[in-house]
Amino acid sequence: MPTSRVEAFSDGVFAVAITLLVLDLRVPITSKPLITALADEWPAFAGFLISFIVIGVVWVNHHGVFHRVANVDRPLLFLNLFLLMAVVLIPFATALMAQYVAHGGAQAEVAAAMFNGAQVLMALGFQGCTFWLDGHPQLLAGHAQPTTVAQRLRFGSGLLVYLLCIPLSFVSPIAALGLDGVVAAFYITDQLSSRRTAG
Repeated sequence: MPTSRVEAFSDGVFAVAITLLVLDLRVPITSKPLITALADEWPAFAGFLISFIVIGVVWVNHHGVFHRVANVDRPLLFLNLFLLMAVVLIPFATALMAQYVAHGGAQAEVAAAMFNGAQVLMALGFQGCTFWLDGHPQLLAGHAQPTTVAQRLRFGSGLLVYLLCIPLSFVSPIAALGLDGVVAAFYITDQLSSRRTAG
């Protein structure tokens, strides 16, 4: 099967997931000054920003991975579905984190851990797709190059950080959230650039 249907379906899922994030931003109804009420909602804004960047960067990197692919097989379809399932979980995990992080305590710790759990699932989905492609070169386009160890380490480093952020969430949910932002910024740069030619 050619990649066009997979990419079109995936693009639709990404578009819905990234749009759902804005539903967690609420217009405050309060007797406080509006600027104070908006400032009180900072976890929702922080979660929106980080998750928007995360989903946006995942979409860009998804395009980068499938740019290398000429044809998809059944296992790759299911691996891609697993990745998309994780992406769709991000808005819920963001809403959970935004609701509880501002209040602190055990609830915030669990919410931050759940948020990072969703990131772990997303990273596992990516790793599954890339490892499957590396093991099945017949699916790759002619311009695709073999993956080096350094490229695998760079591309997979987010998974390790997200895993570390789960226990960190129980120490400092804010620190875990900040580290999530650092990982998103890291993946703004193309970690797979040398794996393909421009085109």
